[in-house]
Amino acid sequence: MSISNGRLIQTVIITGMSGSGKSTALKAFEDIGYFCVDNLPIVLLPEFLSFTNSTSKGPTKVALVMDLREETFLDRYGFIFSKIKEDGFHLEILFLDAREDVLIRRYSQTRRHHPLQPQGEVLEGIRLERNKMMDLRESADKLLDTSDLNVHQLRQHVFDLYDPRKRLDQMVVHIMSFGFKYGLPADANIVFDVRFLPNPYFEQDLKELSGLDKAVCDFVLGHEDTNLFLSHSGGLLKFLLPRYRNEGKSYFVIAVGCTGGRHRSVVIAEYFSDRLTREGEEVIVNHRDLNREA
Repeated sequence: MSISNGRLIQTVIITGMSGSGKSTALKAFEDIGYFCVDNLPIVLLPEFLSFTNSTSKGPTKVALVMDLREETFLDRYGFIFSKIKEDGFHLEILFLDAREDVLIRRYSQTRRHHPLQPQGEVLEGIRLERNKMMDLRESADKLLDTSDLNVHQLRQHVFDLYDPRKRLDQMVVHIMSFGFKYGLPADANIVFDVRFLPNPYFEQDLKELSGLDKAVCDFVLGHEDTNLFLSHSGGLLKFLLPRYRNEGKSYFVIAVGCTGGRHRSVVIAEYFSDRLTREGEEVIVNHRDLNREA
């Protein structure tokens, strides 16, 4: 069924590792107005979307948790997702993941059994699941590592990523500041290392402030090297964005890193956000490590 005969349904498939927070994410989608379904059999997805599309009073935003709890999911998702897209539906895959030690701890705290090893070692089940889910992880539109997020932070991440978006079938530019001392973002399409810029951390009056404060912003943007960097990086982004859009990408993730993710990277991320928004891009910006303890 072609969507030309109905409405555009904004559809997010939430999937990923068991214990990574899919249920929490689904509740967050419900809170921002999505119609939510947990563990829908993969073979029913085309019929579900076609029916939803043809119902004038039905939902226009849908989020579904689909994973290997449903035995046929991994064998059939590739063909079914492709067929749905061929029929004109937009489908976005959000993959949740977490480190092994975090998943083990979460299973220990909840005393639940892993779906692939109900009577065995949790670690064995986690590694088996990761191997089975590798292809789906690689093809996901958005990867979200929940290792360092509590339920409230995960909920806020879902809000930040999806609440502002009007059309999921249009590419969004996700700009993220981060600190190299806490690790690289897993899903960055391009990483800018701005540790070469003068560091406000070593200025007595600026150390306790952040890149969201005007004094820090003026300090960082007031150097010639900053302006040269912004000129060169702006040209690179102008070249890249339309080409990623033509490839049908849902996200283009720009990661901007400094040492701690509190000063320089925040200023540059905010600058990119303002500039690209004025150029007509749909932009989401967040500062991953801004509020970490030093």
